[in-house]
Amino acid sequence: MNTDTVRPVEVLLVEDNPGDVRLMQEALNASKIRNNLHVVNDGEEAMLFLRRQSKYAGVREPDLVFLDLNLPGKNGREVLAEVKQDAFLRHIPVVILTTSSADEDIFRTYNLDANCFVTKPANLDQFIKMVQMIEDLWFTIVKLPRKT
Repeated sequence: MNTDTVRPVEVLLVEDNPGDVRLMQEALNASKIRNNLHVVNDGEEAMLFLRRQSKYAGVREPDLVFLDLNLPGKNGREVLAEVKQDAFLRHIPVVILTTSSADEDIFRTYNLDANCFVTKPANLDQFIKMVQMIEDLWFTIVKLPRKT
């Protein structure tokens, strides 16, 4: 397969910590999958991006969303609930990517239909490995619905 003709994977990162944004950028730069990373840093911007409203009117729908739980304004749980209740958005896989490993957070986000819950690794090498495993799962193994 000619990778030059394959559309890059669209990834939305909803993250307010600049250090974690840099880690994700490094991890995706090291990726074997072509991708376009889009970053928003709060829940309100995430919903505008996902609904392609305002300054996001021309963006492509993301193929995968990495969502932090602790965001200013509308938090990650609120964003997740809104996405999974929206008939036009609920098919988009949402990976909760957070510092939390609390059972309550895991339980609550799965009850809101998160596609998976991942605790952020502490260092760059672990972060890169985690992103590669998520990419392999969502873009190699899992079958996603075709976009119309």
